Amino acid sequence: MSSPVGAAKLKVTQVRSTIGSKRNARESLRSLGLKRIHHSVVVDDNAVNRGYLKTAPHLVTVEDVVAPAATGTSGSDER
Repeated sequence: MSSPVGAAKLKVTQVRSTIGSKRNARESLRSLGLKRIHHSVVVDDNAVNRGYLKTAPHLVTVEDVVAPAATGTSGSDER
């Protein structure tokens, strides 16, 4: 299942180890797809993923992903 066109995305990077962290923080990072320090994933910006990030803000950094502007030729006909 893919996200709709124009949906907001977040780039999440693990910056600290999960050793010594609480179980729910470790499981939240695994649910996001993070496996090691400096590993990044791009996820949809939705309530579920925001909840995962809220449980472990001290272990990750979050950035908004800006989609590049569409540069298709579907509207212009230059000859």
